[in-house]
Amino acid sequence: MMLHRSITWPVLEQSEGYDATRLIRDQGGYEGNPMSLSRSLYSYNDARGLFRWLHYFHVDVMVVAFALTALAVTGFMASPGRIGWGRLIGGPETVGGREAVGPVRGAQADQRLTPSLRAAMDLAAQRYRVSAAALVPVFEAAQNAGREFDVDPMLLVAVVAVESRFNPISESPMGAQGLMQVIPRYHADKISPAAGQLSILDPVTNIKVGAQILREAIRRQGSVQDGLQYYAGAADDLDKTYASKVLAEKSRFEQAGKRKEAAV
Repeated sequence: MMLHRSITWPVLEQSEGYDATRLIRDQGGYEGNPMSLSRSLYSYNDARGLFRWLHYFHVDVMVVAFALTALAVTGFMASPGRIGWGRLIGGPETVGGREAVGPVRGAQADQRLTPSLRAAMDLAAQRYRVSAAALVPVFEAAQNAGREFDVDPMLLVAVVAVESRFNPISESPMGAQGLMQVIPRYHADKISPAAGQLSILDPVTNIKVGAQILREAIRRQGSVQDGLQYYAGAADDLDKTYASKVLAEKSRFEQAGKRKEAAV
């Protein structure tokens, strides 16, 4: 390029009335050769336009970046219950569109649970390293299914603990799915056809179906212990290993409930 390297941005930003020919001559870009002057003027205009374009492009980028940052901050601040900046600066959690008050789970929904089930839920959250907020619908489903099918809710959550460790998407090699490890093909009569194939992974549906299966097993076998063995497909196990694990877990939950009631 014929434009002399000493022509810098401050020089190019001089007033429009400045004589470009004299500028190029002063900078050494004209040496008495008209062609050199012509090329220098052309290069001068190119450089001036390039510098101006870069200047405005830089400003535009800064404006866009500022706008995007403002939108991001507004979005996070408007959703204080989500995991984001709203949470980091101390925004309140929300449940069902309302502010939550209390411990980490912060859910008013768990107030529908009995005190013993709330205590059991807190124990399960600690023992299985699961968010208490995520356990609220599980324990509510166990409470509701227990009432509907006349099965002890503590027994249902104990089965959930042993079968899936409160993982709603758990699946065994045999095809048992969900919280209570239900095998859909064996219990299609208890699952609504309109619900779809993945409905068994829904915590409420899974516990409702599992409660029906467990109730039938207990009635068939004549006792809770034998019913649990039948539920697990281990009726021939004379040591009743599965039933012992479930009942031990149930006992832990019940003890937590008793401690809660004693404290009140």
